[in-house]
Amino acid sequence: MVGVVSYGAYIPYHRISREEFHRAWGGFAMPGERAVANFDEDSITMAVEAARDCLTGVDGMKIDALFLASTTLPYKEKLGSAIVAAALDLPAEVRTVDFAGSLRIGTSALGCALDAIRAGSAKRVLVVVADTRMGAPSGQFEQALGDGAAALLLGDGDLVAEFHDSYHISDEFSGVWRADGDTYVRSWEDRMVLDEGYSRVLPSAILALMERCNLAAKDFAKAVFDSPTDVRRHGRVAANLGFSPEQVQDTMFMTVGNTGSALAMMMLIASLEEAETHDKILLASYGNGADAYVIEVTGGISKLVERRGIKRHLKSKRMVHNYETYLRWRDLLELEPARRPERPPMSIAELRRERRQLLALYGLRCTACGTPQYDVRPGRVCVVCQAKDQFEPYRFADKKAKIFTFTQDRLQTSNDPPNTAVVVDFDGGGRGMFDLTDRDPDEVEVEMPVEMTFRKLYFNRGVHNYYWKARPVR
Repeated sequence: MVGVVSYGAYIPYHRISREEFHRAWGGFAMPGERAVANFDEDSITMAVEAARDCLTGVDGMKIDALFLASTTLPYKEKLGSAIVAAALDLPAEVRTVDFAGSLRIGTSALGCALDAIRAGSAKRVLVVVADTRMGAPSGQFEQALGDGAAALLLGDGDLVAEFHDSYHISDEFSGVWRADGDTYVRSWEDRMVLDEGYSRVLPSAILALMERCNLAAKDFAKAVFDSPTDVRRHGRVAANLGFSPEQVQDTMFMTVGNTGSALAMMMLIASLEEAETHDKILLASYGNGADAYVIEVTGGISKLVERRGIKRHLKSKRMVHNYETYLRWRDLLELEPARRPERPPMSIAELRRERRQLLALYGLRCTACGTPQYDVRPGRVCVVCQAKDQFEPYRFADKKAKIFTFTQDRLQTSNDPPNTAVVVDFDGGGRGMFDLTDRDPDEVEVEMPVEMTFRKLYFNRGVHNYYWKARPVR
């Protein structure tokens, strides 16, 4: 048997009402709200968050491969999955692969992972998919698109859901696309895109799979397949395939928006959160063709350790109350810089030398007295017992903490002013200074519980600089 061992998801903390886009530009206001990645988030950081959720209670040292899928990776020539693997502190021997170029790239990466496990070249593969697509200001995509990520750990034992069969179709059609150099998603005329693409190709793959498996719509507890930005077409396809409204998994359009390549797997995770043993789930995704899978839930679903998943992330949110903040976060406005010296060039050598401290948030623990201590450039003497060169590596990324002291910097250039800097005391020992993100500046206080989150610091001379920040516990 090959299937899902564990799952996890990530939805950004911030949401914006679609009424805000209507206020800014007029025209048609779509109902509901959409998830908005913070200014320090991108597909890499969201992938790390979803993967950490997926690996709750799982030994990361037993993962053989990490497949990262996204249409919005920050580099054209640099492996995003290697950054994610480093942040997750996976073993150096892990196989890392990036998948890109299609909205169904998440389910395509899923298929490659299943094939690798069945072939015996890997026993456990972590598949992570994340997207932060952008629509041009004043357009419908700007309102409809949302940000999010999903992760599935696949293996051949201890399954919560088993994959039975699959069917795949390739189709060359320029319906929705983004060329090299494009910032925003492009689309052809809606009716042609939906009639010639989505509503023709996706049902073809689903019907062919059901025929091959001798299954009908009534045999599935849930039908999970991604939606175009016109969610009415999603419902029409479901009805034409014979699925009742109760069988069709919610697209989360009203609460999150269309998360691109991450949507189908996020919907699958939402269905698994409500699934029972022996439930059959249809999973399908569209984009220059279609992938379709038959999945059956096992008894292991009841033994899975609790995680944030979709439900808890949906309940945890903060509204962005004006469109101007959204423009600032997306760097769509040129702002006056702080009157300070320019930032010095980033040191590639330092990033390489300190990569374990910067990307995996490692510090040291004194073996003489047991005191943990964090510093990007650790010293040789214990701050408590003064023992010299008696340390072992110690990871802080999964430790909770409390704010010891903080300051609100209103002079530093920031996409979300003021910049909140905190000194935190980690549970179990250790103290460090970090930026505080996803916070309300008026609610920050000493002793506030916080947790660590992997974020983007800044972009400098072609290099995306990632590090860890603190945030109030979600």
